[in-house]
Amino acid sequence: MTADHLYLYGIVGTAPADLGTGIDGLPLHAVPGPPGVAALVHDHEGEPYQGADADVERWVVEHSTAVERVWRLTGTILPATFNVIVAPEGAMTAHHRLQDWLATHADSLRDRLDALSGRVELRVEIGLDHHLTAGRHPDVVAARTELDDRPPGVQRLLRKRLDHLERDISEAVARERYDGYHQILKGVSDELDENRRARPGPDTALVLSASLLVRADAVQDVGAALTAIQEAEPGARIRYLGPWPPYSFADILRTAPPDEPG
Repeated sequence: MTADHLYLYGIVGTAPADLGTGIDGLPLHAVPGPPGVAALVHDHEGEPYQGADADVERWVVEHSTAVERVWRLTGTILPATFNVIVAPEGAMTAHHRLQDWLATHADSLRDRLDALSGRVELRVEIGLDHHLTAGRHPDVVAARTELDDRPPGVQRLLRKRLDHLERDISEAVARERYDGYHQILKGVSDELDENRRARPGPDTALVLSASLLVRADAVQDVGAALTAIQEAEPGARIRYLGPWPPYSFADILRTAPPDEPG
């Protein structure tokens, strides 16, 4: 196969002089569009990256590393997800197809680059530990007291019932906490994108999982808000990741490049 396709890493306003390398050490280069828009790519043979889990994991890391390097150099990027490949079509090369797409969507791409300038993505997950959250509930206290004087076989049955009771109570509390925590996170971010498919860890009731778009100089405000939540809710289990390039807020999928895998 010939390298007549282009593998896309993202969109920037102005490409740095030294873009470095991407997956498998392939050199990155810029496809210029109208003023203020350029695509970062490497030449590619066309087949998506797929194979053994270890290989895919390495490719994803190399993709992300390249995106993050350019993001830190430029201050803003519309990052593409892994395995976005632009193909030639008829007499049009992949290069010309990508340039045509950049020209068509230049205004919206520039607007989004402006909106993301100086912003980072943080990912936050807040859950409630079943045992700590439900531990003081009268029904749980009574159930634990009942365990003490029962034979081992009955205790096993009662412990299962106790686990279900703690789960039900903590999930009810999680539903009660949702609106308040959502408002707190919304107040310290420019945009909030919920992940409603998130699954909590064992013995945890999920309150919410979200990506936050935050000004780089306001990241500490998110940390302070989460610290306040933790102090007020000892049973809270909080995961806090980032800062990263704003993958969840790039909106490239809404104006998808040619031949992006669906």
